[in-house]
Amino acid sequence: MFLQIFIILFIMTVLTKLTLIGLNIKSVQENVKVPAEFSSVINQEQHEKAQTYSLAKARFSLGQLVFNQVILIAWLFSGLLDLLAQSIESIGLGPLSVGVIFLLAFNIINGVISLPFDWYFNFKLEEKFGFNKMTPKIFIIDHIKQFFLGLAIGVPLLYAILFFLYKTGDNWWLITWAFIVAFQFIMIWAYPKFIAPLFNKFKPLDDEKLSAKIATLLDSCKLVFKDFYTMNASIRSSHGNAYFTGFGKNRRIVFFDTLLETLEDNEVIAVLAHELGHLKRKHILKSIVISTAGLFVGLYILSLAVKNQILVQSFGIKTTEKYMQLLLFTLTVPFFTYFLTPISSWFSRKNEFEADEFAATHAHAKDLISALLKLIRDNSSTVTPHPVYSKFYFSHPPPRERIAFLKSLETKSP
Repeated sequence: MFLQIFIILFIMTVLTKLTLIGLNIKSVQENVKVPAEFSSVINQEQHEKAQTYSLAKARFSLGQLVFNQVILIAWLFSGLLDLLAQSIESIGLGPLSVGVIFLLAFNIINGVISLPFDWYFNFKLEEKFGFNKMTPKIFIIDHIKQFFLGLAIGVPLLYAILFFLYKTGDNWWLITWAFIVAFQFIMIWAYPKFIAPLFNKFKPLDDEKLSAKIATLLDSCKLVFKDFYTMNASIRSSHGNAYFTGFGKNRRIVFFDTLLETLEDNEVIAVLAHELGHLKRKHILKSIVISTAGLFVGLYILSLAVKNQILVQSFGIKTTEKYMQLLLFTLTVPFFTYFLTPISSWFSRKNEFEADEFAATHAHAKDLISALLKLIRDNSSTVTPHPVYSKFYFSHPPPRERIAFLKSLETKSP
């Protein structure tokens, strides 16, 4: 029954993904003229570039989607997983060490397989539209750093999870849940100070005029927050952004240097007010609570699958070790949760609206509108996505909907 359900969900998921991408391609192709509400900021040439860029990314994602599903089917049904496990077991190590090496080897193989896609996306697609600033040297160094960082973090993490799985009885999943939750908090705390600097340079914001405006904003929000950084994002891409990360003494707001080059001070303040809105409305905490609850349920279901060996029996895998069942669960669970995507997307968009409302009451809605329009224009984002596609996938409201909402808040601005 599990295999039959998986096959049905696999087909439904792939067909839905293909259909949604197809709908979005059609919507982009049909909207050849700049919508009237964007014509004051985006000219016809810029609109055509955005549409062509969106189509290129959609077609790229189509090819990658099909390729990834072929690779997944090969892993699940060709005996490759057994072959990999048996070759590692022949070394003669214990199940914990074999399990760690097996899971690492699987991920390394998949990482190598995906490298041509990463290369093409950066040096062909992004390069063609003028967004890529990365050199082949940076690309290679980044992947080397990611590899060794993955080993440094992944090996101890996998050993701990497999230790709980093999050594702590039927309640292993509950212990593992508590461990992973604690580990996630450590990573959230450590990321801005110890991990992110491995890939980018961060420096405190040194614009005195802008810093004074930030201080005024913080005072109006009743926040004490002194860690604002700029990041040299321009070494890899010309896309602009800002984000909030970390917690406790390591929390910080990060501005891409590309963002600061594009926006006026008041627009930066509006973007910052939006980010602070996420903090004040406790969106990050809410997301952590939801993901923690999801992890709890997922690990419990995994414990039942491991106990009954449902996964290895369903796919005819000869290696019945628990590490194999752990991998099979991670490979199959996305197809059981895919149709929850619109719910998580809706929740994310709800948070964005709340953050926009906060920004409109502590900065100026018109400044956030102008900032968004510039980012849409400079990032060549399409302003005409298909509504079903955007409802299903978009973590942020589509441009028309978001700007209309912000315009309705202009009377609330100080």
